[in-house]
Order: sequence, then structure tokens, then C-alpha cells
Amino acid sequence: MKIVVFGGGTGLSVLLRGLKHYTKDISAIVTVADNGGGSGVLREDLGMLPPGDMRNCIIALADIEPIMLKLMQHRFKDGYLNGQSFGNLFIAAMYEIFGDYEHALKEIGSIFRLSGKVLPMTLQDTQLKAYLSNGECIVGEKDIPEFATKTDSKIDKVSLVPDICMPLDETVRDIQEADVIIIGPGSLYTSVMPNLLVKSIPDMITNSKATVFYVCNLMTQPGETDNYNVLDHVNAIIKHSNRHIIDYVIANDELIPEEQIENYKYKGSAQVIIDKEQIKTLEEMNIRVISSNFIEIRKNYIRHNSGKIGQLLLNYINEKNNQQRK
Repeated sequence: MKIVVFGGGTGLSVLLRGLKHYTKDISAIVTVADNGGGSGVLREDLGMLPPGDMRNCIIALADIEPIMLKLMQHRFKDGYLNGQSFGNLFIAAMYEIFGDYEHALKEIGSIFRLSGKVLPMTLQDTQLKAYLSNGECIVGEKDIPEFATKTDSKIDKVSLVPDICMPLDETVRDIQEADVIIIGPGSLYTSVMPNLLVKSIPDMITNSKATVFYVCNLMTQPGETDNYNVLDHVNAIIKHSNRHIIDYVIANDELIPEEQIENYKYKGSAQVIIDKEQIKTLEEMNIRVISSNFIEIRKNYIRHNSGKIGQLLLNYINEKNNQQRK
């Protein structure tokens, strides 16, 4: 089963941890429009692509000792490196040694024995630009949700700066060869959407032989998807790509007890739940819905049950192969 996954942030890395138990042929295409935190500092200082989301995906797909994983996620607490991740510095060093990202990432893949590979959505220096419902626009991934909240405006659309960013040739080949393509999960406008803004990517996904699954977020994100349901997430993706890009939506239908989402509610987040009315509308759009309890709660963090999603995809591929043999 060859899987190509588009996304970024925590959501993508959580999904990858589960998928690698079902296939070793995974291509994670990761957003590089991030301009905040330690990644933003390295981007500005060294003129490199922001490594944060790539670091998380490398760790998720890695087959190495726990102490090495801990080292890669270690953040310095004092001095000039305060807040910086060792993993970010490692990727920066590999980039300087080999001179380009494609070579550096291949070497990193060998070192960490990845179940697949991690690729940036583009090799170009790009920023994310958001157009808000009040007519204003804001440039810079880290500032978009905060500005939208502050001005009490919804995000209407996002774009890349520059407008035309090219995908890697390897990404194009992987899309053509994929059995399954997964969009998400992750921050809808700042992690998932940038990948779909790269030149020709939506059309390549739509025209590929792969079945395309969208894994919808479990919770809304303040400043990005306030009051969004599953259908709203899907419509936003269609608005930024095309009408036929999604074949299946994987969505949660299980209510989480109030006491377990209290901290999320305090931060302005709410559950994203599928219901019969949304399912009917999506099916009328020729999008099939797979709804179940896809929640896994660890240390009070709400995450996707990536093992369950991985098994679901494996069952789908096996069933499809059996039908083809008949």
C-alpha cells in the first residue's frame, strides 16, 4: 500500500505514527509556510525552509532508539538557543552539509530508518497570506489565527506568496504511483491548505489513480475554524482546490465527555462532529463518509486513533484488490 499524505503540524505526525505499522511506503508532503517559533528563527537566520513540521514527521516515521527520539524533540531552555529544538538544528546542519534539501532529507531518512520519506511541499521560500471576511489580509502563518481572532473575522481564503510555487518532481511521481492519498489532519488553513496551493497539486491528486481520503479534524481551532462542522472543512478544501478532489471523508461521530474537553473549551475550541444531515449533503456531493469513534485521548490531549485509521485504509485496499481479482 503506497500512501501519500498532505498536511503538517501535530495532526499529521500523529497519523503517521499509526500508518507506519501498516505500510513502509509512505510519502509525507509537509507544509513549509511556517514562520513562527524556532523554525521561523532558523528560516530567517539561515535562509532555509522551516524545519519544524518536517522534524515532527521524521520522528513519527523513524525506527530508532527512544533516547534518540527524545533528543530530537529536546528544546533548549536557556541562552541564545532558548526554545530551539535540537531536531531543528540537526536538519539545519544536514542542509548545510549537503547543500540542498532533497539530498539532506534522503540522508536523514537513511539515518533514522524511516518508514517512507518526508518531503517539503515546495523548495521555494514561501509565506502564507490570508484574506479575512472583513476585507483585510494578513501575511505570515503564525499571525493569521491571532489576527483573525483579534478582529473577530473569519478566514475567507488563503494563498501563497509568491503565487506560483512548484512541487518537487518526487512528489509528482509519488502522487502518480499512490494507492491512497490522505489530506489532513492538521490546522485547516495554516497546515493542510498550503499544500493544496502548490501549482497543479489539486489537479494531480484528482486525476491520480489513488483513492483520496480527507481526515477531518476532531476539534475546531480558534481563529481558523471557529464554529466549523465537517461539511465546512470539506467546503473550504473544495474552495481552494476543486469539486472532485475528495472521495471519502473520515469523520468522528463520538461525543467526548464535557470534563475531557474542558481545557479545550477554555481556549475557545469545540468538537467537530459529523451528523446525518451533513452525511446526506456530502453524499449528494458524491463524497462518501466513513464515520466512527476515531478519538484517542492521551494525557488529556485529544488525538486521532491513527491505528484505527491505518487498519481502515488497509481493509479498503485489500477489499479493492479482491474486487479487481474477481
